Amino acid sequence: MPRRPRKKKRQPRWAAWPDERLMTLQLKDLKLPLRGTWLADCLRDLHGEMKEKGLAIRPHAWLSSEWFSPSDSPGIAFPFYLAHPRLMRLERKMIIDVEGGTRAECMRILRHEAGHVMQHAYALQRQPRWRRLFGRSSTRYPSYYRPDPASRNFVQHLRLWYAQSHPDEDFAETFAVWLTPRSNWRKRYEGWPALKKLQYVDELMAEIARQKPILTRRTEVEPLRSLRTTLGEHYQKKLAHYSVDAPRAYDRDLLRIFSNNPRHRHSPPAAAFIRHHRGNFRRLVSKWTGEYQLTLDQVLDEMIERCRELKLRAVGSERQLRTDFTVLLTAKTVHSLYSPLRRQWIAL
Repeated sequence: MPRRPRKKKRQPRWAAWPDERLMTLQLKDLKLPLRGTWLADCLRDLHGEMKEKGLAIRPHAWLSSEWFSPSDSPGIAFPFYLAHPRLMRLERKMIIDVEGGTRAECMRILRHEAGHVMQHAYALQRQPRWRRLFGRSSTRYPSYYRPDPASRNFVQHLRLWYAQSHPDEDFAETFAVWLTPRSNWRKRYEGWPALKKLQYVDELMAEIARQKPILTRRTEVEPLRSLRTTLGEHYQKKLAHYSVDAPRAYDRDLLRIFSNNPRHRHSPPAAAFIRHHRGNFRRLVSKWTGEYQLTLDQVLDEMIERCRELKLRAVGSERQLRTDFTVLLTAKTVHSLYSPLRRQWIAL
């Protein structure tokens, strides 16, 4: 007997809307479910990993405006855009990156958020050894932080050396590395001071594995169905969060790569050269520095404008120019990590 064709899933009415109309819709009116999506599969995988480690907690989950784990419930909020391909396309158009948009990245963030769940559910921050290793959870979250990319005092899991931003994030990142299957953390962090934190997490999880958590109420904080913000307002706020606050001076560095000598006036404009390769520059530097592509895109806009104003030309080997400009953009990005004018990285 021939197999029945699978019934095509009905698409929401807004799935075919143009961006302009979609931006006027309130988040609550997206009416998106978590059940039946690939996110539910990722959550099941997380539960499986936690069960494999002997942990009793199974975090619940819901859709909201962003990734987070509240301090008063053992659960995890997924950002709404991951629940539908149309919204992922909009996120990519607006922000360039789709944070958590692949299964591997989604699982990395989930493991991090599970660390917050464990901390809150068992009030781990009250333990003296926790405070000695990670610091005080009551420490105020900074408006910015200046990570040391060479530091071995912290594990490296999420981008931008996120463990260095706050004691709670340090623990969540350490837990995530410990939880990750086949992470081989003992060998990976051999000789690092961060290994003591991983060993502590290993001992602590074995100790509390069967203990009843303090938090058991499965509430949903700021669920999607309650959010009256429009998509347009949501992205206006998000774009401001990713923006670069302080103007930067690039003239001296750009003049080292490109030329404003009149005899090169027939060479291609430097602005056009950067525009042509900006996608590759952005992806490559983002990969090696961890910086968000949207922030890099804004820096590239500033550099293109300065090249126009200085009437710079791209002279010489294209391959060498690409290499030199990639080095410049990478150096400027790493330098910005230490700048006290840098805004806080996005909180996960």
